[in-house]
Amino acid sequence: MADRTRVRQPLLPVLVEHVESRHEHLSSLLEAARLVPLGTAFVHRGRHYTRSDSPEDRRRINTEAGPTMRIVVQDTGKTIYLDQVEELAFWEWAAVEILRHSGIRIEELTELTHLSVRQYQRPNEEVIALLVIAPSKGERERVIPMSPDLFHAIAQVVRRQTRNRRAIPLVSRYDPQERLWSDPMPFLFQRQLGTAHNVLAARTIAGMFRRSCNEIAQTNPVFADTRFTPHDFRRLFATDIVNGGLPIHIGAALLGHLHLQTTQGYVAVFAEDIVQHYQKFLNHRRSQRPDGEYVDVTPEEWAEFEEHFDKRKVELGNCGRPYGSPCQHEHACIRCPMLRVNPKMLPRLAEIEKDLVLRRKRAEEEQWLGEIEGIDMTLTFVRTKQADAARTAQRAPVALGIPTTRRPE
Repeated sequence: MADRTRVRQPLLPVLVEHVESRHEHLSSLLEAARLVPLGTAFVHRGRHYTRSDSPEDRRRINTEAGPTMRIVVQDTGKTIYLDQVEELAFWEWAAVEILRHSGIRIEELTELTHLSVRQYQRPNEEVIALLVIAPSKGERERVIPMSPDLFHAIAQVVRRQTRNRRAIPLVSRYDPQERLWSDPMPFLFQRQLGTAHNVLAARTIAGMFRRSCNEIAQTNPVFADTRFTPHDFRRLFATDIVNGGLPIHIGAALLGHLHLQTTQGYVAVFAEDIVQHYQKFLNHRRSQRPDGEYVDVTPEEWAEFEEHFDKRKVELGNCGRPYGSPCQHEHACIRCPMLRVNPKMLPRLAEIEKDLVLRRKRAEEEQWLGEIEGIDMTLTFVRTKQADAARTAQRAPVALGIPTTRRPE
């Protein structure tokens, strides 16, 4: 299993780039197609398309659903069902991002609901975004402070589900482990097929990953015999972060502190019984866990929890190390994968890069070969973090909107 992880680690950026670029391309192509009337030709990124103008499209144009977004590629004559392929690309992108930034299992991904997303406001008014992972027989409950990348992916899912100011539809999910249907809840990973809303199945998401690996294999032979499964993302997630949620009893106490906030905030959107359904679901799962996992939090433990978030602040941004863990890299933040660079610190990173280049030049002149090797490694980390911070800075704010009151059924 360790060999499997070692093989896939250098391939993960290739898969991420493929999934992200395809989603971005199809999303922008869909927006371009929406702007032109039926039967109109248009150009997107140098390629020529025509929006479909079938009798069915014309019939549906005045309906609430509107016409399907079909386009024809002019140089091949191929018809693309754009709304369908864009939706699949979005859900694959969301699954990859959430799995690789959280380390959760595929079953936990499909169990996420709108009520799994919480926030905790500290006494100094700093807001900590939290993701609640429900417990199961084989896995303890986790309350995970979200990284910017994880929060961005979750926010995009919520934005998609609440577009047009609608509430997230309530659906039941079948649990293949317990062989039970859940109460109706606002699951995040759901999509509409025909007139019905259904939660994406684990095998559907796994199939998306297989197709992407097959596509990459056409130009990258390394992928010919390599496949990514949902669980590979969990293995690739650093071991010390897989269990990087808050200690179980502190997480449970934190949710208790948030209970009134949650009830007041969500009852305006979800009927009170829906909030109770989610709490019932959590309580049922908690009852299956070993005795003694949920104990009272001491004042000292709570003070240590609050202090953790103050100690995460470093010169270039924030340290994303798990709660309660010390710095394992002797504060060599540039080389540390836990450093989350604040985009405002990009000029400082540029200064560090310039200084490293000058030091490397001196090392070459003096033939300090060991020093050159170390500087080259640090420069690689600096440039990677520059690219990551620049990408974060380019993201437009996600307007989640104000949820509307759910209409009585």
